[in-house]
Amino acid sequence: MVETVDALAKLVGAEHVLAGGAAADGSVADYTHDECLTVAPVAPAAVVKPGSAEEVAAVVRWAAEHGVGITARGSATGLSGGCIPDPGGIVVSFERMNAIVDIDTANHVAVVQPGVTLRQLDEATAVHGLIYPVFPGESSASLGGTVATNAGGMRAIRYGVTRHHVLGLQAVLASGQIVRTGGKVVKSSSGYDLTQLLVGSEGTLALITEATLKLHPRLAQRATVLAPFATLAQVTAAVPRIVDAGLGPLMLEYIDTLTMAAATEAAGLDLGIPAEVRDRTLAYLVVALEGAHDDRLQADVEVCGELLGALDAIDVYVLPPSAADELIKARERAFFVAKAAGADDIVDVVVPRAAVPRFLAEVAELGAEHGALVAGCGHAGDGNVHLSIFQPDAERRQRLLRAVFAAGVALGGAISGEHGLGRAKQSYFVELEDPVKLQLLRAIKQAFDPQGVLAPGLALPAPAQAASAQAAPAQAASAQAGAGAVPGGAA
Repeated sequence: MVETVDALAKLVGAEHVLAGGAAADGSVADYTHDECLTVAPVAPAAVVKPGSAEEVAAVVRWAAEHGVGITARGSATGLSGGCIPDPGGIVVSFERMNAIVDIDTANHVAVVQPGVTLRQLDEATAVHGLIYPVFPGESSASLGGTVATNAGGMRAIRYGVTRHHVLGLQAVLASGQIVRTGGKVVKSSSGYDLTQLLVGSEGTLALITEATLKLHPRLAQRATVLAPFATLAQVTAAVPRIVDAGLGPLMLEYIDTLTMAAATEAAGLDLGIPAEVRDRTLAYLVVALEGAHDDRLQADVEVCGELLGALDAIDVYVLPPSAADELIKARERAFFVAKAAGADDIVDVVVPRAAVPRFLAEVAELGAEHGALVAGCGHAGDGNVHLSIFQPDAERRQRLLRAVFAAGVALGGAISGEHGLGRAKQSYFVELEDPVKLQLLRAIKQAFDPQGVLAPGLALPAPAQAASAQAAPAQAASAQAGAGAVPGGAA
């Protein structure tokens, strides 16, 4: 332990290294977990805070030479346990590497270090009338973390997810070498696309030390329409019609009545919906529109309202700007509302958007079968369903989640649409994914990180180990319950 801390101190400075392990104090406790509800905190041997790509490379070379695992960490706002360290390993925290290197208004790109937060970048781009439109709902999230997980969010229906905006990366490989991929160009047909391979790799292939991101003009006008529906099938049937109308919605969100009630109550928000409407409502559709000109936006709002009325909405409400902002904030805070209400897990399954009603019907049946309450909301425009699971028994919850994930995959979906696999979902992924694809993914991991230094425990286990990995979620949940609260919380 002392030798590890001393060696790292020589590389980045003693003031930028925290000792961990069994003697970890409160300052290190923050680095033992993220916002995942089911994976137990783990104390690393040390936390190191490099200030440059060269220092990251030096740390990686030292770790490779000594066989010590490395876990990258941004703001720790993730929900899948992706930055929970390996026991005996070290955490590389990017909090010092938080500079916006360049905002290139001619090319509409920003170059940022991984510790830059979404809020920081949004404030900087606003000055230039530009925006980085990927917003997964937590403004304190770091750009490095969102790139590593290919984060999405409510604006994906219009702008896409993170990978659609990453033009290039600087990254440190497991060998300690620094590599650049892509750049300030929007297309390239020169070799394999390493940029897109690293996006979403969750720190298992390389450590991202800089990202070149595509920016868009910041549109000044915005309006929000809220439509209650009697069935979820009516909600999802309305979505393609809205898209077909050429409205180009910024957001298309569904929120079930339970989640809406909890979120608005937590926010102290009264939307003015009459009780007789609420009593007939099973789910709400939130349609956010934006534009450069108010008159054109208002015309789109009118078309949207008429269309929703024709599609059997119980009623249609154009929210005042302040109420609209508060509703979007409340939706973004749905995770914390569910957490405060005692949710035992929160997952994000994605299915083809037309399959959402069938998937949710199956989820309701599975919840009843496993004695669980399941509530949710999601991105109706892209089929990403967020489910809050209330089932304290770890084994019953594991069986339920396995069935829920299997149902999503069977409908042509995936276990995670934007949160990533992390440690929480890895065993389900190994069980349900195509074995041929898993073999290819293992070969890619081997090519990038033959010693298994980067994100140990997140990399795919060997085939012989896969069966034993199946029990990990229940074991981790039991450990979490026994560990109790960790002081400090995630940053």
